[in-house]
Amino acid sequence: MKKILVTGAAGFLGYHLSKRLLDLGHQVFGVDNFYTGMKSNIELLSNNSNFFFIEHDITHPLKLEIHEIYNLACPASPPHYQKDPIYTTKTSVIGSMNLLDLAKRNKAKIFHASTSEVYGDPLQHPQDESYFGNVNPIGIRACYDEGKRCAESLYFDYQRMFNLDIKIGRLFNTYGPNMDPNDGRVVSNFILQALKNKPLTVYGDGSQTRSFCYVSDLIEAIISVMNLPASFSGPYNMGNPTEFSVGQLGKEIISLTSSKSKLEFLELPEDDPKIRKPDIRKISSDTGWKPIINLSEGLKSTIKYFNNAQ
Repeated sequence: MKKILVTGAAGFLGYHLSKRLLDLGHQVFGVDNFYTGMKSNIELLSNNSNFFFIEHDITHPLKLEIHEIYNLACPASPPHYQKDPIYTTKTSVIGSMNLLDLAKRNKAKIFHASTSEVYGDPLQHPQDESYFGNVNPIGIRACYDEGKRCAESLYFDYQRMFNLDIKIGRLFNTYGPNMDPNDGRVVSNFILQALKNKPLTVYGDGSQTRSFCYVSDLIEAIISVMNLPASFSGPYNMGNPTEFSVGQLGKEIISLTSSKSKLEFLELPEDDPKIRKPDIRKISSDTGWKPIINLSEGLKSTIKYFNNAQ
């Protein structure tokens, strides 16, 4: 049994990762300050006697004796991370420094949830880990994009200076049960609108593409990378390489919900990436991981969750 710290434990991914680690027989110390996390997720996890919750903001130092750290703490959807962009940057940068110092004191392995947003609006397609990206450093998304890029830099500097065992995962669009209905992500937005027979709000003309990874696949990717030897640090793309346009996603959700909704096209937000598709050859080669849940199957489970939650 390992003592494992999961930051952002009340969030969508933090909940699923904590649950999986508990199912594997570990003690999980979940940290969250409920800036975007949901207390209902912590209540579900607290049914397990090996789960211990600490309400804490990682922009402040944390003292704990642990074996591994998974850092998932950061507002992750545009409405959330743009609400207070300075705090978003502090969470990525100062929060990472505090957790890296904690890992250093404990000689603990540490995983950092980075993002496909480090590639910005990419000029290379699909995106592999060697691509440096095309990011606007002063735009409205920079607090998240550049915050995550700076965090990656810190992790590798701690590795070089202190021989820390670090792992970096660049997470692409993930969806599934326990998503926050108010987080403004395209899958949850479309499902909720379709269930209410409201227009599906498509930003732009719907031709921009995303690659949607079901949450159980993503969690297995994270754990598989964490279990690699210290010489395997990443960064690793983590996502489903099957690419769909936003318009296709909307039509699929309308079909699966038997909704009367139509697509409604609105202005594309500033710096919204036009294309997004991960090259996952690196993680597949090093861990054998590949996603197994297709979009239709994953959407059915997610729709069922939102239907029951209404």
